[in-house]
Amino acid sequence: MSPSLDDAPDLSGLIELSRLDNLDLKPVILRVQTDLFLSASVRDRKTIAAFASLAGGLIPIVDDETAEIVARKLAPFPETPPALLAALAARGGAARDAVLAGAPILTQSMIAAARTDGADVGIALAQRPDLDRATLADLIARDEPAIDRALVANRAVNLQGEVLARLVARARKAPDLARLLLERPDLAHGDVAPLFLVADEARRESIGHAMLATAALRPLPPAPREAGSVLTGFSARGDIAGFVAALTELLGLPKGFLAATPDPSLRYELLTVALRAVGLHEEEAVYIFLTLNETVARSVDRVFDLVKLFRTLPRAAARDLLAAILDWTPQDRSAAASAHQPYHAPDTQRPRMQAAATERPSLRTPLPARQRQTS
Repeated sequence: MSPSLDDAPDLSGLIELSRLDNLDLKPVILRVQTDLFLSASVRDRKTIAAFASLAGGLIPIVDDETAEIVARKLAPFPETPPALLAALAARGGAARDAVLAGAPILTQSMIAAARTDGADVGIALAQRPDLDRATLADLIARDEPAIDRALVANRAVNLQGEVLARLVARARKAPDLARLLLERPDLAHGDVAPLFLVADEARRESIGHAMLATAALRPLPPAPREAGSVLTGFSARGDIAGFVAALTELLGLPKGFLAATPDPSLRYELLTVALRAVGLHEEEAVYIFLTLNETVARSVDRVFDLVKLFRTLPRAAARDLLAAILDWTPQDRSAAASAHQPYHAPDTQRPRMQAAATERPSLRTPLPARQRQTS
């Protein structure tokens, strides 16, 4: 049978010896008493209080190695008095890390004690599986990239609501954080839609379907009639600045929208989404890919990838996707609340009829298909 603390040998003599200047037995006493506490078969209130009193007096004054050894033993043990774990956390260093990683329940007093030396314990906290709301809110409010990455990588943390929204907003400008979010299978495709450009092909397809499902719930305004001729005209002249300005005006996009992605290599994907949202025909989009930028035009694979992306996004989904990527509200939605029109008003044209009436024919004949070159 395992001994209880009442069966432990009398260490009062060792305590007296520990007071000698040339002999330090405090580490030995703390380690022995810790082992006895953990192996005891019975731990009543008196036993726990006695151990807490003895260990609480020794933890602040023993060496760092002893503090770490004791912390690793006591932290995961559910009956360890929280005050002792707080005292070990206050030691800092490896003892603090052992408490933060191993304590079954991490109290605010332990967290406060771990920060007494000004140490940044955010990453260690973000890796725990049992973060409470207060701690999670505190970590998110700090807006530190390393902590954000640790939180997203922690699959035990349920990311939702305001917490998820803030992480996604930050991931718009941090591709590494965006990729971590996209790797999580528990996040809805619609929630990570702003990160579409960073997603792989399978995730992009799923996000596109999610966008189409929500887009079907609202009317789609007709495409600008002049969009094709205006944009292909600027592209034919190689006027990139004029092209971007025209596209910005046609959709009512924020200025400099192409800089929304921090990865320049993905800006043509964003441009493709915008071309689909403005209502261009496929041959018009292909013409732009072949004339606007020589570097893109020279890469057959690049052009085909852009055309494939263009084909996979219906216009309604592309418009909602563009709004999510840019954190932008289309003009017709911002004005909807103050410009309501009854659907069945006598002088009101029904949305489907209006959309059909404004469909414009192709402005160009289809371009010849380009065959992929094989080596």
